[in-house]
Amino acid sequence: MSSQIIPVEPFDYVVFGGNGDLAERKLLPALYHRDHDGQIPAEARIIGASRSEISDDEYRAFAREALRQHVGTADLEDASIERFLSRLHYRQIDAKADGGWDSLLALLDEADPSRIRAFYLAVGPALFADIATRIAEKGLATPESRLVIEKPVGRDLESARALNATIGEHFSEEQVFRIDHYLGKETVQNLMALRFANALYEPVWNSAHIDHVQITVAESVGLEGRAGYYDKAGALRDMVQNHIVQLMCLVALEPPSSLDSDALRDEKLKVLRALRPIDQSNVESRTVRGQYKQGASGGAAVRSYLEDLGDGASDTETFVAIKAEIGNWRWAGVPFYLRTGKRLSERMSEIVVTFRPIPHNIFAGSAGNVIQNQLVMRLQPDEGVKQWLMIKDPGPGGMRLRHVPLDMSFAASFGVRNPDAYERLLMDVIRGNQTLFMRRDEVEAAWEWVDPILRGWDEKGMKPQGYTAGTWGPSSGVALIERDGRTWHEPD
Repeated sequence: MSSQIIPVEPFDYVVFGGNGDLAERKLLPALYHRDHDGQIPAEARIIGASRSEISDDEYRAFAREALRQHVGTADLEDASIERFLSRLHYRQIDAKADGGWDSLLALLDEADPSRIRAFYLAVGPALFADIATRIAEKGLATPESRLVIEKPVGRDLESARALNATIGEHFSEEQVFRIDHYLGKETVQNLMALRFANALYEPVWNSAHIDHVQITVAESVGLEGRAGYYDKAGALRDMVQNHIVQLMCLVALEPPSSLDSDALRDEKLKVLRALRPIDQSNVESRTVRGQYKQGASGGAAVRSYLEDLGDGASDTETFVAIKAEIGNWRWAGVPFYLRTGKRLSERMSEIVVTFRPIPHNIFAGSAGNVIQNQLVMRLQPDEGVKQWLMIKDPGPGGMRLRHVPLDMSFAASFGVRNPDAYERLLMDVIRGNQTLFMRRDEVEAAWEWVDPILRGWDEKGMKPQGYTAGTWGPSSGVALIERDGRTWHEPD
C-alpha cells in the first residue's frame, strides 16, 4: 500500500533562522522529502534568511550537507537533490533593524503577487514580535501570507497575551500557525481515527471503563547546545505547557462536529478550561520536580545538569511529573499522569490508556494474573499502536492466560517510510489547514493552568529533586503514581 501524494499550490517559504539548528535538522529535510515525493510544484521557492553573510551558493552547500546528515541514504537521489537545491535562495536579514528587508521584498515580488507566502520563524522567541512587525511594515505580507511560530508562545500568560496581541495587529488569526510538531505525528492523528472512525472505542472512552491515562515524553539527551534557552524555561514550560497538554486534549476531547479546524480546537479548549487547578494548595501532592545528576547513558558516563550548564547553581527542573484531573462528566475520577524529562532511561513518547479491571475473575489462580487491558500509542520511536489483551496460551495443559498485544507498526503495516511530523505540518501551512495548529485562546488557556503551578513551586519553595542520569527520574515521580495503587507503564 502506498500513501497518496496531493500536490499543493505554488508558494514561497521564507525561513527566518534559515541556517539554524531547526532548519538544518528538520525543516530543510522535511521540505526535501515533500519535493522528492512530488508534492511541491515546480514554481515553489524556499528562501533562507538570517544575519549570516552568505551567498545563495553557500546556502545551498549548507542545505546539501543538512540533507546528507539528516535524510536517509535510500531517499537521497542526485536528481531530487539538485532539483531541491535549485529552489533555494538566501537573504541576509537583521530582524531588529532595516537591513536586508528590501532585498527580500524584491525577491518575493519576482513571483505572482497572489502566490502563497509562508514565513516560518525558526528563531528565538524574543524575535517573534520584531519579525512579525517588520514583515507587515516592510510590505512583505499579502492576503495569502501565513506566519508560522514555533513554541514557546510566551513564558507565562502575560507574555503570551502580549505576543499574541502584537502578532494580531499585523496578521489575522486565520493567517497565524502556532506549530506543535507533536500534533503532526502519525500516531497522534491515528488517535482521532481510532476514536471516531471505529465503533469499538468511543462507547468505552469514559470514566466508566477507563481507569487512568499516562502520557510520557522522555528524552535520553541533555541540553544539546540549548543551555541558554532551557535554563530560563525548564521542563514545565518547554514540554508540558505545549506538547503534553496538547496530547492530553486530544485524548480527552469530546467528539467534534467535524474535522474543521475550529470545531476540533473548540473541543480542545473545553478540555483546557475543565482542568482542575493545581496551585499552592495542592502543588506538593500533585507535582514532582527533578534535575538530573551525574550518571550513565548508553553505557557512557554523563555529566550533571549543572555541569552541562557550566554554572554552579540552578533551580531549573529537567523532569516534571503531574497528576492532572479533568472536571467533567466524561473524565470525573480518571487521573491523567503526565511526565517528561531529560537524561531519562531512553528516548520514548507514548500515550497509555489503561482500562478498568474486569468486575469478576472466573479463572483459577493457576491460570495466572488477569492484567488490565491497555491501549498503547507510541509516538516515538517506531510509531504505532498496540492493544494489549488477555488470551489463552495455546496448547494443552489447562487454562493459562497470557497478556499479548495486537500490534500495528505503521511503517510495517503500510510499507511506507514513516514521515516526520514537520512534513505534514509544513504542507498544512500552505494548504491553510489549521486543524493541527494551536489557536490563540488555546495557548492562553494552557498558560492559565500552568502559571499557578509555577507560582505554587515558588510559594512552597519546591526545589528540584536530584535523579541519576539514565534512570526514570526521581523516586518521588514513581511515588506520585504508586501511592494511587498504579505504576508507570514499562516500555516494550
